[in-house]
Amino acid sequence: MFRLIPREEKFFEFFTKAANNILDGAKALVQMMDEHDGDLEKGWKQLEEFEHEGDKITHQIIRKLNRTFITPIDREDIHSLTVALDDVMDLIEAVAARMSLYKIKQPTEEARKLAQVILKSAEEIVKAVSNLERLDDVMEHCIEINRLENVADDISREAIAALFDKGHDPMDVIKWKEIYETMETATDRCEDVANIVEAVALKNT
Repeated sequence: MFRLIPREEKFFEFFTKAANNILDGAKALVQMMDEHDGDLEKGWKQLEEFEHEGDKITHQIIRKLNRTFITPIDREDIHSLTVALDDVMDLIEAVAARMSLYKIKQPTEEARKLAQVILKSAEEIVKAVSNLERLDDVMEHCIEINRLENVADDISREAIAALFDKGHDPMDVIKWKEIYETMETATDRCEDVANIVEAVALKNT
């Protein structure tokens, strides 16, 4: 009987929409770092718009999940992936918020490198999530996201160590330590997305 009931496949469209919103946010973060002109609040406000769009997509998915009888993948996986994608966007916005609120005068080279890692991770998330419905070429993108998370770990660790080695102003140390940790956590959440996508792919092949 259940085979005669159509499954709601639109979840994959929402996942792809959320992933592309993350990518747009990551591009905006890189632009905020590279084209820094002292107006950090403008960049933050742009990131806020992407974060609000991510929240909107999350609510749409959860609402559809609550109204759908037959789902294309396990309900728990849909919920976990939705939350993980939302977390990535939240943290990208949080980086911009901290830079603006702390009135950062000039992004560091390490911050620019971490922003690039977040962007590359976002690109891989789009590829992995877009291929999830067909379960085609998912694993290679998940592996790459995991590798990028390790790269971010190394950059963040070295950046924080340098803060304490070079006699920086204590307030700058506090500010940048939090920014670096937020950026590294963003890549952690990207890895969470990859792990969920990988688990879904393995479960459904």
